[in-house]
Amino acid sequence: MLAEIRKFFADRSVLEVETPLLGHCIGTDPQLDFFTADYWLPPRRQTLFLQTSPEFAMKRLLAAGSGSIYQIGKAFRNGESGRFHNPEFTMLEWYRVGFTLPQLMDEIAELIEGLFSGKPLKETRRVSYQDVFVSFTGLDPLIFSYQDYCAFARECELSEAVGICGQDHALWLDFIFSHKVQPHLGENALCMVYGYPACQSSLAKINEDNPQIVERVELFINGIELGNGYYELTDAEEQSRRFDKELAIRHLHKQPSAVKDQRLIAALQSGLPECSGVAVGLDRLLMLLSDSASIDNVLSFSIRSA
Repeated sequence: MLAEIRKFFADRSVLEVETPLLGHCIGTDPQLDFFTADYWLPPRRQTLFLQTSPEFAMKRLLAAGSGSIYQIGKAFRNGESGRFHNPEFTMLEWYRVGFTLPQLMDEIAELIEGLFSGKPLKETRRVSYQDVFVSFTGLDPLIFSYQDYCAFARECELSEAVGICGQDHALWLDFIFSHKVQPHLGENALCMVYGYPACQSSLAKINEDNPQIVERVELFINGIELGNGYYELTDAEEQSRRFDKELAIRHLHKQPSAVKDQRLIAALQSGLPECSGVAVGLDRLLMLLSDSASIDNVLSFSIRSA
């Protein structure tokens, strides 16, 4: 699988890069927990972070003029273990300079379909987040109605969502989507869901024609989430505001403090080229390719056996 991926990008003259696993900063996303490491450099001790994604460092390379790049490497996320999760996992991340999100989606489909050539998938499906959410829930994800979301959760015997999600629109969408939409996506096929609600903007640009959505896509096969991609935000001030908002949410929920990456902000200020990028979990992909029931079956040593 790795050899085929590297050939795919070599044929397109996309440069393979390597960025640090340890960094002075970390992503602020409230949905992600991270690992820290003590760095003892006399006379003082510093806290470093194991990267949850190589995204920020790769964007600094893009801003420095690298051109289109990809990376296969390890990422680390705390508190994640289970059938589809291991705290240390292998990620493929790539960025295509000058690509719109639809162009990137074309390339994603080409790569995935090529990897599954030995056990062909059904035709790739592309569907908007709003359409697929409405079809399985009857709720409009672009309009937050606490009463409607609570009623739906109770009707579906998911009343715990009321206490978990509160008045947080993004949390409600994540909860409902994961329980009632995602399991139906990509039956023996690649399903790409695009046009996510703006409250789930993260690092994506707002859609020029509809400010209620962002230029984001997620990938699913047989209900398993494989990847997440964006038409990348290039506005340094907007990115800084989003980081501050996420830091405030982390503080409100009493989550471990993150450190905003000022080097990334500086790179955006210097000029990030128009580009689209995506990250794909390769362990989950290998699970599907090998018909494995658990991520443990495709890891030499999972966290339970390391």
